[in-house]
Amino acid sequence: MMAARGARAPTSEQSWLEAAQAFIQETLCPAGKESSVQLTQLVIDCVKTAWLSQARNQGFILPLSYSFVSVQDLRTYQRLPCCSHLSWSSSAYQAWAQEAGPGGAPLPRERLLLLGTLTDLSGDLEQECKNGSLYVRDNTGILGCELIDLDLSWLGHLFLFPSWSYLPPARWNSSGEGHLELWGAPMPVFPLTVSPGPTTPIPVLYPEMASRLLRHRSKFRFVHPNLAGKLVRLSALVNSHRKTYFVLSLGSSSPAVSHVSIVVQVPAQLVWHHALWPGRSYVLTELRMSGICGHRYRVWTTSPSSQLLPLKPECVRELELELEGPLLEADPKLLPVPISSQDGTGKKGLIRNSRLLSYTGMVTSVLNEPAGLYELDGQLGLCLAYQQFHSFRRVVRPGACLELQDVHLLQSVGGGTKRPVLAPCLGGAVQVRGFSRQKPKTQSSHQAHGASLYEQLVWEHQLGLPLYLWASKALEELACKLCPHVLRHHQFLQHSRPGNPGLGLQLLAPTLDILALPDSPIRNAQKEILEEPHHCPLQKYIRLQTPCSFPTLATLKEEGQSRAWASFDPKALLPLPEASHLPSCQLNHRLAWSWLRLLPSAFHPAQVLVGVLVASSQKGCLQLRDQSGSLPCLPLTKHSEPITDPRLTGCLVRTERFQLIVERDVRSNFPSWRELSMAGFIQKQQARVYVQFFLDDALILSVPRPFLRSATPSGHSQAEPTHPDGLHMGQSRLFLLYHKEALIKRNFCAPPGASLEAPQPTLSFHVSGSWLGGTQRKEGTGWGPLEPQGDEKKNQKVLLIFLGSSVRWFEFLHPGQVYRLVAPGPLTPALFKEGGSSCISQRPLELAGYASCLTVQDEWTLELERCQDIPDVLGIEKALPESSMTDFLSGNFTDSLVSFSAEILSRTLCEPLPAPLWTKPGSPGAARKCVKLTVALETADCGSLPHLCVYIEDPHLPPPLGLLPGARVYFKQLEKRVSRSHNVYCCFRSSTYVQVLSFPPETTTSPSLPHIYLAELLQGRQAPFQATASCHIVSVFSLQLLWVCAHCTSLCLQGRCTHQGPTCPTQTSVSQANIRLLVEDGTAEAVVTCRDHHVAAALGLCPTEWTSLLECVRVPGRVALHFTGPGAQLESSAKIDEPLTLFLWTLCTSLSVLRPILLSFELERKPSKILPLEPPRLQRFQCGDFPLLTRVNPRLQLSCLSIQEQEHPSSLGAFAPSH
Repeated sequence: MMAARGARAPTSEQSWLEAAQAFIQETLCPAGKESSVQLTQLVIDCVKTAWLSQARNQGFILPLSYSFVSVQDLRTYQRLPCCSHLSWSSSAYQAWAQEAGPGGAPLPRERLLLLGTLTDLSGDLEQECKNGSLYVRDNTGILGCELIDLDLSWLGHLFLFPSWSYLPPARWNSSGEGHLELWGAPMPVFPLTVSPGPTTPIPVLYPEMASRLLRHRSKFRFVHPNLAGKLVRLSALVNSHRKTYFVLSLGSSSPAVSHVSIVVQVPAQLVWHHALWPGRSYVLTELRMSGICGHRYRVWTTSPSSQLLPLKPECVRELELELEGPLLEADPKLLPVPISSQDGTGKKGLIRNSRLLSYTGMVTSVLNEPAGLYELDGQLGLCLAYQQFHSFRRVVRPGACLELQDVHLLQSVGGGTKRPVLAPCLGGAVQVRGFSRQKPKTQSSHQAHGASLYEQLVWEHQLGLPLYLWASKALEELACKLCPHVLRHHQFLQHSRPGNPGLGLQLLAPTLDILALPDSPIRNAQKEILEEPHHCPLQKYIRLQTPCSFPTLATLKEEGQSRAWASFDPKALLPLPEASHLPSCQLNHRLAWSWLRLLPSAFHPAQVLVGVLVASSQKGCLQLRDQSGSLPCLPLTKHSEPITDPRLTGCLVRTERFQLIVERDVRSNFPSWRELSMAGFIQKQQARVYVQFFLDDALILSVPRPFLRSATPSGHSQAEPTHPDGLHMGQSRLFLLYHKEALIKRNFCAPPGASLEAPQPTLSFHVSGSWLGGTQRKEGTGWGPLEPQGDEKKNQKVLLIFLGSSVRWFEFLHPGQVYRLVAPGPLTPALFKEGGSSCISQRPLELAGYASCLTVQDEWTLELERCQDIPDVLGIEKALPESSMTDFLSGNFTDSLVSFSAEILSRTLCEPLPAPLWTKPGSPGAARKCVKLTVALETADCGSLPHLCVYIEDPHLPPPLGLLPGARVYFKQLEKRVSRSHNVYCCFRSSTYVQVLSFPPETTTSPSLPHIYLAELLQGRQAPFQATASCHIVSVFSLQLLWVCAHCTSLCLQGRCTHQGPTCPTQTSVSQANIRLLVEDGTAEAVVTCRDHHVAAALGLCPTEWTSLLECVRVPGRVALHFTGPGAQLESSAKIDEPLTLFLWTLCTSLSVLRPILLSFELERKPSKILPLEPPRLQRFQCGDFPLLTRVNPRLQLSCLSIQEQEHPSSLGAFAPSH
């Protein structure tokens, strides 16, 4: 400190004495008086005595290396913690420092001499300003201090403090004050006068008689007796109803004798709290009886003339009283403690009682200083929150020794706390028995702020200890998540006031409202201390099951990925027997993409999602952000509407209901299903993690802009430019959005003056709309009138280009909404006029019908406008436009761009669509990926839900968030195509707009298929696409069994691939099978195609028989039968009389196959297939001698989904009861 002031310690005794005299004159002499030679000499003698008390003073009679320091100098110049020990040698200090304890640095030593008056006055001489605190004062100022063992006779006297430590205020607390810790007894400058003992013994009452006296109506009620006894209980210093007091209890060495409580509330006597030691005996003089509001019994209180004296048996005599008259009250009986409503019915068996005990231990760690949470002796928790310990925080740090009297011990409190916890209530005392030798550690902001918020949880919200410990931990988690880079600590942990709740408490409120006491009484300090039996919030508790946690977004993401890969099981994704018939390419394509959904209930404890909603200027998606990073998100409203209001950016989002989605992308080369359990065939795996939630399920908290640190996109400030007069500047223009195109990488022409390097594709999107009026200028906090337009009937259609950082607005722009495009800064004429900044030539714009094109600048912003305030857009239809399914699925539909809503049934990775003719084999576009979505169209003009395939290719990959099986999605301007087999399918194009309408349901149940008659399938588009029917197998048309190479799908003979090219890397083969059956149910006939494992069910074979049959086919490689009548024609190299062929011919014509079945099927002719329906044909039948000619409907073409045996074979087809 002295080095900071530019001064050095005097090098000679004469100069040291001159400096001492000047210091004494300035800081110790009473104001207005000249320097006293006597005072100077007494101070120097006192310093000499302390200095010479050490064994080694190196021959100096004066501590020349020490400098005098005033209170003002300490407060002004001493920025670091320090200590000073005048009577110690260097070796003594080193030994002292080594005992500072592990994990902490000892207090550095400064050679300073401190003198001052020890007082309990906080700066003035008014007695009412005394609050029980101790101070050191000189002429330059006053400093708060702590003293372990106070002698009341020291107050008001000038002392030299030979051993002390000073702790300056924390750097974050510019308005705070430091404090002193006084080690050992101070040395008086003036000799202290020892008051002589009483000439006659003091008459005293002992606790038993004093307790009886309180309950009698007698003349002694008006006598001010003296009480003597052993201090058995000491309460905390309490400030309640603008009055400060504490309660002490005197008893005897025998626990059977009752104790008596004494209330000390005279301001000048509050300092007694520093001098009292439990276990010592005292005399309190001139007490009086008093009634306390809300307390049933009278108590003893001190009077202004009361004194606290040590009890000396030879100086007291017991006062004999004869108590007459009736009892004022009967002796209080121990009444059962009422159980709070929180315990509730069914929880009585879970209620636990805390234990009252005394404990002495050392603070080993500060867990959460503002919350009053510490660690004792490395194994116990200490919670001081249920006392008023404002000035106590500065003393309690690692290394401090504490004595706890009447403290509650709570074990197994739960809520994430595993160690036992000691917690004193107002009836217990916490006293310092040894100061810490460690230098205080630098506090982070979240460790320094929030004390008033934690007090609010205890004193206003009445939280029990288990819930308080959890709430403190949760607030600490949230502060680490959000502060300081996203929010500021003092804003997040601020005290909540009516109409201005703090962010921290708002985030905890939904949980606290459920778990906190609904009708808990307000704490009454006097009852808590005085009443018997003792009742306080710490007496009874219930173990808390941790309600939830607030993980960081990075932790949530890592946990989602960990669980996704832990649950990734190829055998579960491709169960047998389906997987056993797939070749390698199909097998690996089916495994290439899968997804996992994790709900909050899947975690223990349940997870709560918290983050600041931001719009990414690099990816164009919405993200939740906290200190650990960001996580993409997809929020929706409950009405299947997207987010349209950009003001949501920067808001704090909290939701307990969300879906954590993990999309798994796997590149593998499994040869066949037999190797699915071998992880070595997985070449690469990566995951995309994001969250989905509804805004109606979330708590949205608006954060004032000045408190946001990095919630806005990097590099783009949200502050508006201001005019020199202080007014905000800017201009804006309204536009109605018609259509939004896809967010993909596009090529743009390089602007003039750009580098000659080839421009790279830029992430961008286009929107088309129409200007609504002219430009408006900023006027105060609103917008001025519209600028007049030259020709109001002129085409106002505009194309807006968003690229660069402006892609952050992508998720907020949706058709049918009105937005305000705001350009901050000085007014620029014709900024939004035709021919604005763009890189598209005018001719293509005219052909597309646009009057102008504008590139949105990075610093421009968007605002959502209410349509009802704009007359021009009141009549605009906001329903999502959809194509007619009847026309869409017909061959005469000429429009190639279609729009519809659909539910996604499945999503797989597939072979890419045929590349364009201009794509060269070696070009980057040749190696393409493709995602296939199978969707069920939502339409009112079709009885069933037609299924359709939607293909997504580069540059639309990866697909937008939320395209998951079970989700409802609106597609706009997909390109319609017709395949060679006349199937309709769709593809993404640059103009495609996608809007997720709903998330996949949390509980998935496979819907049961309708049970129908086959004739109902002849109703065209009103027929269901999938159904079940009870029918009979009439005959078998064909049967084929074969083995193919798993790699190239060529035929395998005797287990060897017959491919004529390079040898396949694996010689694994898989079996395949198909059979065509003719079935009827009395209403119609149908040809059913069964494949692979369904063939076994059609033939009525059990798994063992089916496996044996396939093994028999392995040698010839292929067996094919085609039934043309009663016989069979062999198409393989085998002969008709071979056993395998005979067996299959016999089996297919036996009643084991030609039997009644329950068939689940789908139409082979898909509703998305453009083919004319065959008309009924005339067919001749012979009925005996009479020929019959009738119209017969064409046979239906069905694909088998499953075959089950009929429970009642006699009930067949049309004669079966309708289901």
